[in-house]
Amino acid sequence: MRQKITTLESLPDIMTPQHVADYLGISRRRVYEYCQLKASVGGLPSFKIGESRKIEKASLIQWIEAQKQVQHCS
Repeated sequence: MRQKITTLESLPDIMTPQHVADYLGISRRRVYEYCQLKASVGGLPSFKIGESRKIEKASLIQWIEAQKQVQHCS
């Protein structure tokens, strides 16, 4: 059984959607939906290696901060 990642420090530099889902407490499907959106409309920057979707830790941190800003402005 794999252990869920719950702290920012324990996240790998390159993550799978499952890592992000575990950390944020949302479904993996929702992470994929965010990855499909353009960054200009709140999408989570990601890239593919073969058929595997990957998210950089730095991109996730920036995306989280942007989401906080959107919440404060609305």
